[in-house]
Amino acid sequence: MTKGKRIISGTMNWGVWGKQLDTSSMAELIASCVEHGVLTFDHADIYGGYSTEAEFGKAFLETKIPREDLYFISKCGIQFSNNSSPILLNYYNYSKDYIVAQVENSLQNLQTDFLDLLLLHRPSPLMQSDDINAAIYQLITQGKIKAFGVSNFTSSQIDLIQESHPIVYNQIECSLLHYLPLYDGTLDYLTKNKIGVMAWSPLGKYFTNHDNKRKRIKKALIPLMEKYEAEEDELLLAWLMHHPAQIHPVIGTTKIGRIKKSVRVIKIQMEEIDWFSLLVASQGHEMP
Repeated sequence: MTKGKRIISGTMNWGVWGKQLDTSSMAELIASCVEHGVLTFDHADIYGGYSTEAEFGKAFLETKIPREDLYFISKCGIQFSNNSSPILLNYYNYSKDYIVAQVENSLQNLQTDFLDLLLLHRPSPLMQSDDINAAIYQLITQGKIKAFGVSNFTSSQIDLIQESHPIVYNQIECSLLHYLPLYDGTLDYLTKNKIGVMAWSPLGKYFTNHDNKRKRIKKALIPLMEKYEAEEDELLLAWLMHHPAQIHPVIGTTKIGRIKKSVRVIKIQMEEIDWFSLLVASQGHEMP
């Protein structure tokens, strides 16, 4: 990902699932992201009950920003039940025809001829590698996607479907509060196989939960805030980005101030003793 740098703007909460931004406000947010160097936008077909991509597309056209300056990600595979859909329950669909159709819908909604990256949103117990690879081959050959990745996949699930086209990213849940990928082999596998890592919910539930883990982390952050002249959210991101896997945080905020702070995080060089002090605080016990 050369255009998008390290910080990714997640759009899940831009529409009816969150801030309900109108076209003008969304266009202003896109332009502000670009102004501060955030050039990558993370989508999924289901966001906003299948409405947010189209709203973003209208706003994108309003900005007049050249498409080649930006990096668009979208996801498919979840069939989502809502008021506008006859589907009675959420389930997963990775048939060739469905993948191709959803990408074509995303292209139309986002007002673009191609996606820089397509991710399979969540693994399905019924997914068949032949169907997936046939769809990806067709979409890449037609120039409708530039690259292919997954989201929330385990290493064995990646091995199952990775055949003719390399998987270049896995978007996973990872944060100081959800550090399991550091220990369960996920980050080791992705690093060894040169698969990039994106992290959704990179702050965890730090600002919504007030349990003992959060209290321990907050106590550990206080001296570091003074040392690095940074706020809590900046240090949480700096901790995540210090990992050798070169993790790309997907930032869900719609506040320009927080986007600016997120970009500043790249310059924080956290010392290893401070990194471990935060991990120990989150774990609730010393390193063995």
